[in-house]
Amino acid sequence: KAMTYYYIYELERLENYKPLWPLPKIFRMTKSGKLNEGIFEGMTINTPSMMVVEDCLDALNWIEKLGGLRPTIQRSNDNLATVEKWAEHETNWIEFLDLDPSTRSRTSITLKITDPWFTEQSSDKQIAIIKNICALLENENVAFDIKNYVTAPAGFRIWGGATVNSSDLQALMPWIKWSYLNNKNNFPQ
Repeated sequence: KAMTYYYIYELERLENYKPLWPLPKIFRMTKSGKLNEGIFEGMTINTPSMMVVEDCLDALNWIEKLGGLRPTIQRSNDNLATVEKWAEHETNWIEFLDLDPSTRSRTSITLKITDPWFTEQSSDKQIAIIKNICALLENENVAFDIKNYVTAPAGFRIWGGATVNSSDLQALMPWIKWSYLNNKNNFPQ
């Protein structure tokens, strides 16, 4: 009897609770102010599809074939080291967005252009230059979607997770340089 009262109390609390921020659909247990009983009866919620589950299983099988967690972490560390070597020793016009190596992401590697020619441009022109660089790389089928997020400084965001081979990043770096120099030499003033 006490459990019944507890469940009724919890149901009322759930149906009357108004969060201060929007909840992702996957966490919503009510719909139109009433308990969404379908989620307790096996109804598939829109957000996580069965393909996501299958992708996760594929990823876990792939990680197991690599040897587990340590080799996947090592691959990401190697990828970051590849980009670090290039940015810090082979260029004088680019650096990491995060200057502190201890807090740098090993998967979402972010770079910014420090060349005075670039930094002296207006922010609109900087964004246009980055778009041009990325478009050139896409047209050459070299790199896709490496432009930094809109809210980040104009620059690059390169995936360095375990799914990428260091040799691919080694091949990418000269292409970024080529595209940058192409834009620097040909960008309308």
